[in-house]
Amino acid sequence: MFVSDEMIEELKTRFGKPKIASFSFETDKKEFDFIRSTQKNGRKHDITLYIFKEDQIIVIAKPFYPPGLFRAPSGGLNPGESFDAGVAREMLEEIGCEIEVQHYLLKTDVSFCSNDDTIEWNSHVFQAVYVSGDFNFTDHREIREVGLAHLDDFTAYSKIMRASHISGLHYRADLHDTIIPLLKK
Repeated sequence: MFVSDEMIEELKTRFGKPKIASFSFETDKKEFDFIRSTQKNGRKHDITLYIFKEDQIIVIAKPFYPPGLFRAPSGGLNPGESFDAGVAREMLEEIGCEIEVQHYLLKTDVSFCSNDDTIEWNSHVFQAVYVSGDFNFTDHREIREVGLAHLDDFTAYSKIMRASHISGLHYRADLHDTIIPLLKK
């Protein structure tokens, strides 16, 4: 895991102590194998960012998302990469913008289960603000579209996600539902 315990302690000092949530999802073999394939070099984390640009949040759509489905951008740190460098790189790739991280909102412990096998995953969720950029993202393999959404739009996104057969989207729906009240404070 590239987000070490030492890094988490530093992030708590810089951005505040996060809430903790746990989730577990049954997944079919095909999706389980896909999740496993994303664990390059043993990666078991993502950094998810709810980025405000004025009164809206920057959102992304993956190529396989149905029309009308968006979520907060996320990405992983590379081995040996610092939090700041990884976040800056991922946000330039995914949204074409520079941001400033403000608050560590949530740390999740997630289990994706299939038959007798389990993948353990962590999401580290932060609130951030837009600094600059033109939404000219570079990762066209992973990102289809970047947009802006109001907090209330996330209810509709969660509904679309829950209608899917993809447990990863069910997780993102639960993540939205957990984060939105924290952002409204």
